[in-house]
Amino acid sequence: MTTTTIKRVFLTIILSLPSLVVFGQTQTSGQEGRRVITTAVPFISFAPDSRATGMGDVGVATSPDANSVHWNNGKLAFIDHNFGGSLSYSPWLGKIVDDMYLTYLSGYYKIDRIQTVGISMRYFDLGQIHLTDVVGGDLGTENPREVAFDATYSRKLTEKIGLGVSARYIWSNLIGSGTSAAKAATSFAVDLGFYYTNPIVIGGKDSEISFGAAITNIGQKTTYGTESDADFIPVNLRVGTALTVGLDAFNSLTFALDLNKLMVPTPPVYEYEADGETIALDNNNEPIILNGKDPNRNLLAGMFGSFNDAPDGGSEELQEIMIATGVEYWYKELFAARLGYFYEHENKGGRQYLTLGLGLRYQKFGVDFSYLVPGDNNHPLAETIRFSLLFNFDKAEVQDTTVN
Repeated sequence: MTTTTIKRVFLTIILSLPSLVVFGQTQTSGQEGRRVITTAVPFISFAPDSRATGMGDVGVATSPDANSVHWNNGKLAFIDHNFGGSLSYSPWLGKIVDDMYLTYLSGYYKIDRIQTVGISMRYFDLGQIHLTDVVGGDLGTENPREVAFDATYSRKLTEKIGLGVSARYIWSNLIGSGTSAAKAATSFAVDLGFYYTNPIVIGGKDSEISFGAAITNIGQKTTYGTESDADFIPVNLRVGTALTVGLDAFNSLTFALDLNKLMVPTPPVYEYEADGETIALDNNNEPIILNGKDPNRNLLAGMFGSFNDAPDGGSEELQEIMIATGVEYWYKELFAARLGYFYEHENKGGRQYLTLGLGLRYQKFGVDFSYLVPGDNNHPLAETIRFSLLFNFDKAEVQDTTVN
């Protein structure tokens, strides 16, 4: 089984997942406007927790919690407990398989009033998969799996501004020991986050407005085969805002909006041979590009070039912006109800779905649920339920350390 065949097998699976990206940089997507941006290890971009997924996958500017590392590490320093954590579990493609799931474990510790550290682990199990070679020969059964480990430092610069940095190790084994044609892919990545929050008064009620920005998964390319097959990992820019409005002493509403843009190359339009299936090559044995830019670039060129490399220009660049919006209602910080919507242009993947969520808190513990409602009831993501358990201990006390 060749590396290309392996990618095609798992591309079929990954295309059905609610990720920010799909997998397999060698896949050429749509010469007629439909150009889905593709990367390796998309699992590191999957929304892991039930609070954010109940709000349409927003989280860059919402109030901090134990899962802030994924959304915006800059807000972790504003968490108001000494230490805590969260465990999230998401069954995957439940209408198709019953043994695929994502687990996310996170924890934090507040060093002092301005500094907080965090760790997290993300584990994605693709279940048991029966493998065959290109002619249908039995290659046995494997259990593909992927894992990522994070370490985070977050610090307040002022009482309103926070910055964060995370380091991430990524390991992905999509075939196991079933073939020598592929190996486990590994990569290291960094996240950078910024968070601004400011208390305001609306209608005589205490409220709060926040802004956030995060660039996540800044890291080296990775490969399951040779270095010539190396693919970008999902470097992502997320910006957004959240407005929390106090309705009275017991009730509040939060309105949130996130915009996402993958900072990896857009697939160009290639010239094809007469058969319509084979990409034409030039005298240097390189693919002939009719429109767009060569996607085989280094990390920095790929990141910064991603804003002006779409074959159809600015109109296509705008199509690459994903929109997530959500509302969260709290009653006495005990019960929460959530509603959200996620939109991705049809030429860039076409994921569009409504989300619902509930949250309960009791003393230092909490539980959140979310439910995904895709536009097509026959979609493999239909009836997707996620849940998260949270705990927070020891309300942080004011210390001598001050911030200007």
